[in-house]
Amino acid sequence: MPHASGRIVSAGIGLQDSTSSTVNATEIAHFSRLSSLWWNEQGEFSLLHRMNPVRVRYIREKILEATCEDQGEDARRELESKCAVLTGMDVLDVGCGGGLLSESLARLGARTIGIDASESNIGIASTHASGDPQLSSSGNSLEYRHTSAEQLVKEPKRFDIVCSMEVIEHVDNPVAFLSACAQLVKPGGHLFLSTIARTPLSYFITILAGEYVLRKVAVGTHTYSKFVNPSELISFFQTYRSSPSSSSNPTDFGHIGSDASPRPWITRTYAHGLPTRLEADVRGIVYIPWSGEWKLMPRSSTPWGAVECNYLFWVRRPLDS
Repeated sequence: MPHASGRIVSAGIGLQDSTSSTVNATEIAHFSRLSSLWWNEQGEFSLLHRMNPVRVRYIREKILEATCEDQGEDARRELESKCAVLTGMDVLDVGCGGGLLSESLARLGARTIGIDASESNIGIASTHASGDPQLSSSGNSLEYRHTSAEQLVKEPKRFDIVCSMEVIEHVDNPVAFLSACAQLVKPGGHLFLSTIARTPLSYFITILAGEYVLRKVAVGTHTYSKFVNPSELISFFQTYRSSPSSSSNPTDFGHIGSDASPRPWITRTYAHGLPTRLEADVRGIVYIPWSGEWKLMPRSSTPWGAVECNYLFWVRRPLDS
């Protein structure tokens, strides 16, 4: 059984070169081989199909919370009354795979771009979207591109929402990956991540049981040393500061620990090392086998083991950065 160390050494988010590529050719080849199975709801990606509604509800919930904080309760209620709560927003889905989340975000009204380093994934996602009249007839609301986050960051466009779900545990150099994703967020915008904690429980569930015993996913899908603990994401954003010139200099990946740049994205933590809810949020998502559904755990359960395996992470870029 792997040892789940609380220290960041070689596993999780290590001290790597923030400029090197994040794309792992072996991981891309693995998911490219599986690309034709993306929209088989009973196949290789069945658990992601069941997880997707929970991810979408969480994104919706956080956008409504932010609207209330920024504009007041009346604005939140008005937005909540609409089906398309993301109308007018530019949204990026990094590592979109076959487009499960991208399509959902587009249906919520967002101008959505899905990107993936696997060309075959992009082909499957584009083909599936073209078969949906709601998506194919909605102008430029959904677009797919075969590219990576660090390539896209060289372009001037920035996004109100950047999502990267079940991706960071498959990349090389997670520091560079997080930096690229963060750099793509507009001031005041939102970054959503979903990943797996590096704990004995997660090894037992996702690798031992999920890959070798129950065969829910292909053997080799997960690498335990690449799992990322919530504390590591929090620590990263406690030191990460967006570059003041990010809007005019797309190749600047921001700074870690630079006193000359704006304030970090997370400035305070409270009991159990958790951030304040206005800056960031960590929520566990637990699979209930007897119902076949995923459950989003309440915020109060986070310190008590709810994020020992799968979890969602949200952080907001400061307006003054």
